[in-house]
Amino acid sequence: MFIRSVKINKSYLLFVSIVISILLILIVVSALYPISLPVNSSGLIWGNTIEETTKKNYIKWVDFNATYDVLDKTSKFDINSHNNGEAVQFNWIELLSYLACKYGGNFKKFQQNDLISLTNKLKDGATMEELTKNMKNYAYYYQAFDAILHEFIGEYEIEVPNAGTEEKTYIKKYGVKAFLPIAKNYSFSHYDDFGNARSYGFKRVHLGNDLMGAIGTPIIAVESGIVEALGWNQYGGWRIGIRSFDKKRYYYYAHLRKDHPYVKDLQEGQIVKAGDVIGYLGMTGYSTKENVNNINVPHLHFGMQLIFDECQKDGVNQIWIDVYQIIEFLRKNKSEVVRENSDTKDFVRKYDLQDPSISE
Repeated sequence: MFIRSVKINKSYLLFVSIVISILLILIVVSALYPISLPVNSSGLIWGNTIEETTKKNYIKWVDFNATYDVLDKTSKFDINSHNNGEAVQFNWIELLSYLACKYGGNFKKFQQNDLISLTNKLKDGATMEELTKNMKNYAYYYQAFDAILHEFIGEYEIEVPNAGTEEKTYIKKYGVKAFLPIAKNYSFSHYDDFGNARSYGFKRVHLGNDLMGAIGTPIIAVESGIVEALGWNQYGGWRIGIRSFDKKRYYYYAHLRKDHPYVKDLQEGQIVKAGDVIGYLGMTGYSTKENVNNINVPHLHFGMQLIFDECQKDGVNQIWIDVYQIIEFLRKNKSEVVRENSDTKDFVRKYDLQDPSISE
């Protein structure tokens, strides 16, 4: 009996060791090569709630490469159709999304005739839903482009000079209501430097566009929104972060002027209008010590981050897009500025703007 008992125990131990080995192999393999989990009829992973899965259903990456040419032409179709009271009024984001599907996202293939053909079909009674029903990526492109350009075109009221009086006169307009981040009558230069190497602090890539200009050049809010970040950052120096009202866009203005980086009384939580002066071009940054000029050439670092889910705001899941062509597009809409008064070094916009998005 004793000998038999020993043999059974050895067999049992051998069996247990084999099972453990198999489990360990499965754990390692599953970690290296994740498998697709079974889903139910609603497309949800078994065991997940609708809320848990919906939170994961957002865009993870956007490669924005729309050219100035296509931005200019689609915007004109949109603006002209509204201002001329045409029966069919175009939406430039829909036009861009259709063309992106047609070109597989490569706008270097853009042909004017493709845009004309599309708008003619819409004028003849076709709907965008009908024209895109077989375009599987249309919904993605529309969501991505709408996140980027949502408040660039629309209705607004702008102050105009009223000769001989001090009264403000506003006129209603429909058109481009986003502004170039450099004030009118101030020069700058730039090139497409998105993705270039950077080494300060750690090896990384450039996630914006550098606009070279003179120290003190007034910096303009591109879009109306809420000041979300203000202060010193060792990489960006004195910087401002402004969040759009729909939370999809985060505008980053960095390397602002030493000693006087912002307009007076600017603070976090404050609402700013598109076209407002928010700060001044400088060369601060690349230092853990505040108020230091360690940038070689005076410039504004301008960046746009897309946020489809709040978890993308910080960390490794951030989406920054190439804004070079957007800067070129915004050259057509500049905010004119004047010195506020003789006792201050601050500038203010010359003509006020009433933006409906502020009251929405």
